[in-house]
Amino acid sequence: MGGSLGGVNAALWLGDAGWDVRVLERSSSPLEGRGAGIVLHPATVRWLIEHRQGSLADVSAPAPWLRYLDGEGSVVHQSPSRYRFTSWTTLYRRLLACLDRERYRMGAEVTGVDATAGGFSVRMAGGEVLEADLLVAADGVASTVRSILLPGVRPTYAGYVAWRGTLSDTQVSGRTFALLHEAITYHVMPRSHILSYPIPGTTAAETPKGRRLNWVWYRNVADGEPLDDLMTDVDGVRHPLSLPPTTVRGRHLDELAAAAERLPPPLAEMVTATTYPFVQLIVDIAVPRMVVGRTCLMGDAAFALRPHAAAGTAKAAEDAWVLARELSAAPDDVPAALARWERRQLRLGRQVQARTCDAGHRSQVAGTWVVGDPLPFGLHAVGDSALGDAE
Repeated sequence: MGGSLGGVNAALWLGDAGWDVRVLERSSSPLEGRGAGIVLHPATVRWLIEHRQGSLADVSAPAPWLRYLDGEGSVVHQSPSRYRFTSWTTLYRRLLACLDRERYRMGAEVTGVDATAGGFSVRMAGGEVLEADLLVAADGVASTVRSILLPGVRPTYAGYVAWRGTLSDTQVSGRTFALLHEAITYHVMPRSHILSYPIPGTTAAETPKGRRLNWVWYRNVADGEPLDDLMTDVDGVRHPLSLPPTTVRGRHLDELAAAAERLPPPLAEMVTATTYPFVQLIVDIAVPRMVVGRTCLMGDAAFALRPHAAAGTAKAAEDAWVLARELSAAPDDVPAALARWERRQLRLGRQVQARTCDAGHRSQVAGTWVVGDPLPFGLHAVGDSALGDAE
């Protein structure tokens, strides 16, 4: 259940393991990632690489440098970087193309889950009932399945939001693009930080002209009225988790542009040149269990990770891969396989979530993230996201 990156990964790995898989995606229209960037991780592209479905160069852009800028825009720290970056849309389209589309059902909204003697049944919005042996709930931060099985587990606001945007080389000056397109670039300020990095565009990722710039600016917003005001769109609708492009009210865009004047000039130019910035709430979710009967929660449905470790997409992909391995190792004892999977993935989820919360506290509260600090990117450990040269 859930046809985003985690759900497609699960379908591919479980299909390899011999399961008859169906993906139920609530949306009736193709999914789009609003241009959001992703730090690539070996787990994220494991299926593509093992099945020889293209190379890293096909789906990502390198950033051979980590740079910190001061307030004037000068580079005050630089060190080699082996991280690669992609966009949600690029990765999703590549993985989805590898899945039999007859197994991917759109407009399929699940409204209920019921246990049966040997598995479960799901009730659909139109009244249809489906039965199966295993339900993989990969339905994201606002998981319907989690709300049914673990109603006490809800997203907890972390105290800040991420403003995000992407833009092409033609939207900024040549000098700014030259500085930013080959690096992951940070600027640290009191209780806030902003970063940018290159992502693939619509042409060859290894050509600078084929890349886009992706930026994320973490800004503290008090809970209550200030947050409600920000997350209310142009039509007066309060969004619970994200405010899509084109829906942010003009006065908030004006405030963002005014605040950007205090950024280093290249980053200020990047933010103000973005046509449609959008907003994502930073939230924490941690489940006490990932398996209930023949249903398992994976990815953001189980652990919503703050973006600072760049591990959310990797965690979902890892959950899917390990699940398929455990089920293959014990094909005649699904409950035992699920129990082993749960112990392993609960431990991983708790470890990486603690690391992302610590990074957020250092940046947005304590102010102890300083120029030159190494990046906390990684799933199992800091640094394991490094991929280096394209293969």
